[in-house]
Amino acid sequence: MAHQVETMAYAGETPWHGLGVPVSNDLTPQQMMEKAGVDWEVHEVESFIEFDGKRMPTGQKSLVRGTDGKILTNVGENWNPVQNADAFNFFSEYCMSGDMEMHTAGSLRDGQMVWALAKVKDSFELFGGDKVDSYLLFSNPHQYGKAIDVRFTPIRVVCNNTLSLSLSQKADKSVKVGHRTQFDAYEVKKALKIASDKLNTYKDMAEFLGKKKFTTEAYIEYLNTVFPRTADKKVQGMSLSKDTLSRNATLAYNVLETQPGAEFARGSWWQAFNSVTYSTDHVQGRNADNRLYTSWFGYNQVNKKKALESAIKFAEAA
Repeated sequence: MAHQVETMAYAGETPWHGLGVPVSNDLTPQQMMEKAGVDWEVHEVESFIEFDGKRMPTGQKSLVRGTDGKILTNVGENWNPVQNADAFNFFSEYCMSGDMEMHTAGSLRDGQMVWALAKVKDSFELFGGDKVDSYLLFSNPHQYGKAIDVRFTPIRVVCNNTLSLSLSQKADKSVKVGHRTQFDAYEVKKALKIASDKLNTYKDMAEFLGKKKFTTEAYIEYLNTVFPRTADKKVQGMSLSKDTLSRNATLAYNVLETQPGAEFARGSWWQAFNSVTYSTDHVQGRNADNRLYTSWFGYNQVNKKKALESAIKFAEAA
């Protein structure tokens, strides 16, 4: 399997995936961009084909990386590429004011996805020591069909479980910006309305889950909901047991009691929910950089959103 992580830098302790080069935690966004190896520009170049000895334009353009001439994607005439410098400049005023500090940045999939993660000076603690920190994730894709995405990402400190999802049905805490319009950082910041109440929303959910107990049968049903075993029809009509679980559901089931932080709100839907986030971030997949991509930008990002929504429904019924 090809590596997902091309270049990366991180501040503080080695991240859960163990990738990247360490840097100081007081870097400016521009310095972090350089250390992460993403201080390059993309250029729009007219695309041509050779046919019958003639060179003819395709009507499309290629996005080409300035440092090595690598073609990142092909786009239409109305595409508006956002330079990496613009993405990192988004964080400048927050870092200068002391509200954030740069934490992680890098390039995935040979430059098609560039991201920056900044730690927000806000956190909460529950259940006698279970701490959750807040981060802001800015992903800047250089790939057709992908939109700029800015979102809040709470991370559970005890196990480094990551979440990158909307925190409620009515208030999605991510902002997407398509490349067919000019990127306007001010409009994104206005839409985000960065405030501590966003983290408080998640805190309320965590407290609620921590107060509701699950049964073994309900937990197995929950895992079957998050990771359905659709390929095997024989499970239909069977009594709920571990034997009815899919491979990924079994991975979550196996770490329920061994995951870091299992002692916090033990037996609650908070523990059940975190068995899913822990298994997706640390157990599933063939290697660490594949888990990084799928947990932040791929199918496991969707699975974790589904896991939270499902955990709340099961807790409400408990």
